[in-house]
Amino acid sequence: MASRPVVSVFSSEDPSKVEASVTLPAVMTAPIRPDIVQFVHTNMNKNKRQAYAVSEKAGHQTSAESWGTGRAVSRIPRVAGGGTQRAGQGAFGNMCRGGRMFGPTKTWRRFHRKINVNQKRYAIASALAASAVPALVMARGHKIDDVAELPVVIDNSAQSIKKTAKAVALLKALGAGADLDKVKDTKKLRAGKGKMRGRRSVLRKGPLVIYDEADGLDKAVRNIPGVDFACVSRLNLLQLAPGGHMGRFCVWTQAAFEKLDALYGSYAEKASLKNNYSLPRHILSNGDLARIINSDEIQSVVRPAAEKPAKVFRKRNPLKNLDAMAHLNPYAVAARKAETRAQAARAEAKANNVAAKRGIKKEKNARSERRAFYAKASVEAPIAF
Repeated sequence: MASRPVVSVFSSEDPSKVEASVTLPAVMTAPIRPDIVQFVHTNMNKNKRQAYAVSEKAGHQTSAESWGTGRAVSRIPRVAGGGTQRAGQGAFGNMCRGGRMFGPTKTWRRFHRKINVNQKRYAIASALAASAVPALVMARGHKIDDVAELPVVIDNSAQSIKKTAKAVALLKALGAGADLDKVKDTKKLRAGKGKMRGRRSVLRKGPLVIYDEADGLDKAVRNIPGVDFACVSRLNLLQLAPGGHMGRFCVWTQAAFEKLDALYGSYAEKASLKNNYSLPRHILSNGDLARIINSDEIQSVVRPAAEKPAKVFRKRNPLKNLDAMAHLNPYAVAARKAETRAQAARAEAKANNVAAKRGIKKEKNARSERRAFYAKASVEAPIAF
């Protein structure tokens, strides 16, 4: 993911000063596989579980025998003796008071998991590559707005820092002060019974300091809240991707950073410190699919885009649809209106005839006269459809 050819090495005495530059290790450009990281992290987390089980004697610490058949009671074993409430009560069964549980847990249950070595190395390589991408580091929750560049590399003299105050000052000068403050603000009381087991508080993760040889640096940073430390030869995925989420904010010493090529190799050579190990390669050398598809090389050999088929409209019945009839006969609308008026005039004339025969005098108005006129005109000149 990272594409910078060189990385700046900052001075531990004056972090604003750049001492030198080192080549970016090939492992920082390894494929980022969240699925592999999540799988390996889940299985590694199971390897620190402690086996637990109920007592083997639980529910069986009594003398009980079945009364057999013929006494109108169930055949569950019953406590012997007399003179107490316990006498005659059922025992041993999981349905009985004081009995054993169904399928008692055993200490030889499969608590731990074996993980393929190559799979663990793939996960660590992906976590290291993700730590060099500022977007993934910020997405994980780290505050790196004041950091000059990622990865953060300091000179080897930092490995001899023995005082915590000096280590804190160095981290703040490198721009990690906001991340340290975030860790302090997130400290709170644990919700659960872990409070009774020596784990009263919980807090977020801060920077991870990675060194080659600790000449006191491990003791200097071990008491800073949220800050972890690790040797580059013994990197742990539980530290590089806490919770299975990649993008841990890492602070490297120069010796540790330069040792990554020997530990994980490059795309041209195998790792010298691991037996026959090759760095995983990308499936695609260029992940910009839109740029690949739209390139001249691809577009010159693909078929042209197919034209959309002409839309076929549903045929409408002109005898039922006035718009379809008007499309065939523009006079159809006027004829329909004339027929409607004539129909209304006929109804008016009929009503007048009925009223005249019954001797009912109807008041004439302009509307009735207009209807009578249209009725007379339609009789003299009928409309042909």
